[in-house]
Amino acid sequence: VLLEEWSKTQHLVESLPRRAEAVIPSERQIVVGICAMMKKSKSKPMTQILERLCKFDYIDVVIFPEEVILEEPVEKWPLCDCLISFHSKGFPLDKAVEYTKLRNPLLINDLNMQYFIQDRREVYRILQEEGIDLPRYAVLNRDPDNPEECNLVEGEDHVEVNGEGFPKPFVEKPVCAEDHNVYIYYPTSAGGGSQRLFRKIGSRSSVYSPESSVRKTGSYIYEEFMPTDGTDVKVYTVGPDYAHAEARKSPALDGKVERDSEGKEIRYPVMLTAMEKLVARKVCLAFKQTVCGFDLLRANGHSFVCDVNGFSFVKNSMKYYDDCAKVLGNMVMRELAPQLHIPWSIPMEAEDIPIVPTTSGTMMELRCVIAIIRHGDRTPKQKMKMEVRHPLFFELFEKYGGYKSGKLKLKKPKQLQEVLDIARLLLDELGQHNDCEIEEKKSKLEQLKTVLEMYGHFSGINRKVQLTYLRNGQPKASSEEEDSKKDGPSLLLVLKWGGELTPAGRVQAEELGRAFRCMYPGGQGDYAGFPGCGLLRLHSTYRHDLKIYASDEGRVQMTAAAFAKGLLALEGELTPILVQMVKSANMNGLLDSDSDSLTDCQQKVKARLHEIMQKDQEFTMQDYEKLAPTGSPSLVNSMKIIENPVKTCDKVYTLIQSLTSQIRKRLEDPKSADLQLYHSETLELMLQRWSKLERDFRMKNGRYDISKIPDIYDCIKYDSQHNASLGLEDTLELFRLSCALADIIIPQEYGISKAEKLDIAQAYCVPLMKKIQLDLQRTHEDEAVNKLHPLYSRGVMSPGRHVRTRLYFTSESHVHSLLSMFRYGGLLNEEKDQQWKQAMDYLSAVTELNYMTQIVIMLYEDNNKDPSSEERFHVELHFSPGVKGCEDEENVPLGFGFRPASSENQDKKPNQGSLEDLSQDQPDQALPVSEPINIQRRSPMIRNRKTGSMEVQNNCIGANVITMLSVVFAVLRFSASICPVCAAGFEGLSMVPSIYPLETLHNSLSLKQVDEFLNTVCESSSEAHAKTMKGESTLMFLLFGRRLLSPLTDYLDDSCLYKILVSSLTVEYSPKIFLSSYPLLCYFRFGN
Repeated sequence: VLLEEWSKTQHLVESLPRRAEAVIPSERQIVVGICAMMKKSKSKPMTQILERLCKFDYIDVVIFPEEVILEEPVEKWPLCDCLISFHSKGFPLDKAVEYTKLRNPLLINDLNMQYFIQDRREVYRILQEEGIDLPRYAVLNRDPDNPEECNLVEGEDHVEVNGEGFPKPFVEKPVCAEDHNVYIYYPTSAGGGSQRLFRKIGSRSSVYSPESSVRKTGSYIYEEFMPTDGTDVKVYTVGPDYAHAEARKSPALDGKVERDSEGKEIRYPVMLTAMEKLVARKVCLAFKQTVCGFDLLRANGHSFVCDVNGFSFVKNSMKYYDDCAKVLGNMVMRELAPQLHIPWSIPMEAEDIPIVPTTSGTMMELRCVIAIIRHGDRTPKQKMKMEVRHPLFFELFEKYGGYKSGKLKLKKPKQLQEVLDIARLLLDELGQHNDCEIEEKKSKLEQLKTVLEMYGHFSGINRKVQLTYLRNGQPKASSEEEDSKKDGPSLLLVLKWGGELTPAGRVQAEELGRAFRCMYPGGQGDYAGFPGCGLLRLHSTYRHDLKIYASDEGRVQMTAAAFAKGLLALEGELTPILVQMVKSANMNGLLDSDSDSLTDCQQKVKARLHEIMQKDQEFTMQDYEKLAPTGSPSLVNSMKIIENPVKTCDKVYTLIQSLTSQIRKRLEDPKSADLQLYHSETLELMLQRWSKLERDFRMKNGRYDISKIPDIYDCIKYDSQHNASLGLEDTLELFRLSCALADIIIPQEYGISKAEKLDIAQAYCVPLMKKIQLDLQRTHEDEAVNKLHPLYSRGVMSPGRHVRTRLYFTSESHVHSLLSMFRYGGLLNEEKDQQWKQAMDYLSAVTELNYMTQIVIMLYEDNNKDPSSEERFHVELHFSPGVKGCEDEENVPLGFGFRPASSENQDKKPNQGSLEDLSQDQPDQALPVSEPINIQRRSPMIRNRKTGSMEVQNNCIGANVITMLSVVFAVLRFSASICPVCAAGFEGLSMVPSIYPLETLHNSLSLKQVDEFLNTVCESSSEAHAKTMKGESTLMFLLFGRRLLSPLTDYLDDSCLYKILVSSLTVEYSPKIFLSSYPLLCYFRFGN
């Protein structure tokens, strides 16, 4: 295919401009004229290339003076045989065209085509005609005199241009190529606003703006945004057969231009694929520009051209200067002096992956890092249910297609505004007519209105409304619903709010991102002497294959963006980082789970938990065996604190009543009534939060709803950390008791026995485990990965090396489930493996998987081992329970420290004050592998209390706790201060708990071991699922199989139908496949 496409471009080669006159006699020189503005003709790249061009024996170079170009008529311009001329700001292109008509020189770059390059509409038209991939786009042409008259419809999260829709994020480009003010608009689900790109000013190339509306004057191209993971590729051609490519950080990411010690923008040459080389050839020929620069976007495995710049040189590449001069010199000689023709061989690039230097001894190369991370600190999740029957709610339900599935989820600002408008209208009617027929409870409507009016705006990620159609009304009322049941259909309105990532959560995620860099080896050259900079060097040289996935919850996505900001030393707002770096992974349950649909096993577990926790007596030995069959120390300790579950719940209920009473008194006090609490919450909202828990926790029959215990713990933990300044009494005791209850309820909801834990874990995280298995298997580069070009990579000794990083941000359920799989799925035998036994003892003592909990898998390769050997690949498993709680640190279980395979070399620290020259760069190697170490010692990742950290004294539930805002690994070079967020003015930073360091669970696993384990747990889950599917589907197929197959009855006899039916019941998943094929069967039956 490539050869065929290549041959199609040959006629374009013939159409390149040539001088149609006699061959020049050999006794005189060939004069190459440079006709451009002085800033361009005297630039460093032009000077370097012309110096090399002059080394050709028969070539002389003449630079046209700028004053001659601007002021003299073309008849007085210098004579030349070959002309290099190109447009830039202030250049008289019309005069240059006139000169070429007068003198007829050989043109390196066609001048007439440069008019087209100045208009983005023409550029896109030409690209389309040549069959070159470019983003989907539409052109909006406005009449300057009547800018309102245009075919543009702007919505909340999209625009329609000439009838074609572009959902946000989308790009808005001025049609004039000289106008660099390109805007990218973000969806409200990511925070809204726009990134405004401009021609580089100092170290800025873009800035974030909260403005979300498109520009109302001027003509623009609107195109879909291409997710490039924060990297742009710039391609430079010299003729149709030579192309050089460089990657740089996308200006849309955070707007900061990365510069080297000389102030030049940092770029790294990358390898072009065969298809991209063909694109470069097509661009060069289509625009008739021998020297031509254009921009490539690599997204979703494809490459798209998004801009053509015309004449453009590579900066700071001696190899490119040599190649460019040779190509141009030979081209001139070949065209103008055949008798002096020098054979020119096209420089071909190696397609093979560059050889990685072999490491010495037992040195291993880090190949893959996989981390599963829980989101950061959040506000308490809250929920309010109400049954609604007003026609306005039914109209809204119908408007957004609720009747199709019987359920509707409203998250967009426009939709939430409509719900708010209905609530306001109904409350107004209630206020004017007390006897009006509005069935909605007034207090509920007021709460609905209050919650929707919080923060003064809708961002789309912190509130949502769910509507469910109830054919006969709500079956039964809960403690907060009206007792009287009404006839007829209704809608169940569920308002969910809270659960947002707090400013403290952002700090935690960003600081963890900084600390995470330190797991990567290297740090040479400019990065030498700074902990954790190996990762930054690896990433900046485009040898880091990074993908970040997050579930579709706002708090999870913003955690991922904040982590990426810290990991890659980015600046600015989170919205641009979220849109470009974080991939939503809500497909196939990879990181999301439907909390409303519990498995049978989970329902049984919850019922047993409820039964045990409702006993008004002290726990017996039998209860210990029922509730803690695994003998987990954390569970046993919590049960000892509780003693009698009902009596403990009584105490908790009394303490909640005391708390709500104290808040009411504060509200009555004029001095504190308008007090602003953490994250814009008011005392009234805080009271609503606790009052609802008070109502729901104790049911009408006097028993306790233990499903509310996690919510109670959630709220008291939040208020103890963020609203401690209120000085409410008995919060310490409420925290202590609710924490003990939660330490039982939360982990045991994911299974009580080992078998149950595995069963429930498989229901949650098998898709994620399959993805992890795929990540570990794909250890070799592919076409989609940026490859450094070995010939141009000055200062990088190992251009072929890549590290694959996959980060998965999710919620508590997936972290609990994944940890259960590793603990109980049979990865290793505790009795035979001492290191694994110690790890299991440590995990059993961990009470809570708090915010920012991490499970980290690291894969190393030993290039000295045989590729087929089990010792070739080495896997390590690490874990951190996340954010430090408010308990005394002495009670925290001790692990055995972070012991990666590189532990032997940890004392060999580089000179902290040195900065190696890039030319002295060494291979970015991992450190030597050691045997498993069983010496008990604390982790080297623990923060240094004297350097590299900031101590903050605070009272956390009455206890004096030291908290640290940053870690020792915060890299000074990339942040102005140890705690950059303080300067940014984050609210509530007085209490940001630090994060527990990683503990190594095992550091001598083989890849084969891990792969077989993942295979086993995934296959056992598939078998169990298949059995369930068959059981549910058999009856359906026996009843309806004949009817489903009826379209084929004219062509198949009963025996054939029976065979199809039986085979479909015995092949895994085939009932689902068969049903999805039904339209196709109908087509075969009814033809056209």
